[in-house]
Amino acid sequence: MKFCKPQPKSILSLDIGTKRIGLAYCDPLCITSNILPAVKRFENNQEIKIIRNYINEFNLTGFIVGIPLDEKGQMTTQAIDCKNYGKLLSNELKLPFSYVNEHSSTWESSERFGIKKDKSGLIDSFSAKIILEQWIEEGPELEEIAGKRQIKY
Repeated sequence: MKFCKPQPKSILSLDIGTKRIGLAYCDPLCITSNILPAVKRFENNQEIKIIRNYINEFNLTGFIVGIPLDEKGQMTTQAIDCKNYGKLLSNELKLPFSYVNEHSSTWESSERFGIKKDKSGLIDSFSAKIILEQWIEEGPELEEIAGKRQIKY
């Protein structure tokens, strides 16, 4: 699926794992991207408060969620979890969002930034940065409300 380069805007990128969520954001012109500390996932979604604080602190206007599709572009168990979390987050934050295929972003982070055997979450946030850079180049545009015309994988 080919998309057009999106309009520049300051957004948050999430690399959602089972234990942590890697975070990165870009400036309103999409010129620079920066990592944020990864946040731990909690059973009751307490991490949403932390994510909301970052959104307010950096005046972010939307977010993207990496979806880890397999080599054939098919949904994985983790991709389903990420998709559901994106919808939950959009409903909680009332922000537009979109999904980005993040196949191999952790491997690319490890290779590109030389991070091996990381338990701090640094590799997760660098993966979020890679997802963000991919979105800046390829899109898609963010959608206004969870569940509305989102990418169908």
